[in-house]
Amino acid sequence: MNHQTQNAFRALADPTRRDIVRILADRDMTIGQLTDQFDMTRAAVKKHLTVLSDGGLITVEAKGRERINRLEPAGMSPVLDWLSYFDRFWDDRLANLKDAIERKKHD
Repeated sequence: MNHQTQNAFRALADPTRRDIVRILADRDMTIGQLTDQFDMTRAAVKKHLTVLSDGGLITVEAKGRERINRLEPAGMSPVLDWLSYFDRFWDDRLANLKDAIERKKHD
């Protein structure tokens, strides 16, 4: 697993960071707006945002004195690529299940 993929998984490993990703999927927010969504300090939210940024899952844009946090959909690519490797296992198992059901119908 490469460094980018490891950072993305690390970022998604925490439930608060997954919640932040879900929230940012709906709209961009400042740190203050995100802090209002959680029962934690601004500093704690900022630490989560740093991990998400390091994982490539969000980008931060400075607008004047504010920093706007935005979901970076391309950041999910390493995670999706890693998970897609396992698609073939599901495809095989689902095909086997389908075959078993078809055999049962004919018995």
